[in-house]
Amino acid sequence: MRLVAVGRMKDKAELALVERYRKRLRPALDIVELPDGRGSPDEIKRREAQAILAACPANSFVLALDEGGQSWGSPALASAMQGWMADARPPCFVIGGAEGLDASVLHRADAALSLGALTWPHMLVRIMLVEQIYRAQAIMAGHPYHRSGRP
Repeated sequence: MRLVAVGRMKDKAELALVERYRKRLRPALDIVELPDGRGSPDEIKRREAQAILAACPANSFVLALDEGGQSWGSPALASAMQGWMADARPPCFVIGGAEGLDASVLHRADAALSLGALTWPHMLVRIMLVEQIYRAQAIMAGHPYHRSGRP
């Protein structure tokens, strides 16, 4: 599995949260950090898109985090991940920069995921996504980590 993200995580507390979940993941989650783009907003998106697309393996199932994407529940994400892995299409999660994702990245993506209508800081999105990947694996394994609160 791979996470391609624009921006470098520098805060030690944020890094510790990502690592808390990342070290439990099997298969491992490879994180590729890309530098923030420079220039006009359109130029930033174009440059970041080139780097993002180059970092996504050809056979992967690309899941772009985008406000226009679908909102999935944790069990739905777990089910989808199980299907991608069974099809030998390891997931490649993509988090864009402050200007958002270029249309070329959304066009390449196999699906888009929204974490809701609220706007989240990119580093917090990374933490939340890695936790949800861990949660999905726990659901697939029948581990009690995920408790939906439903009977």
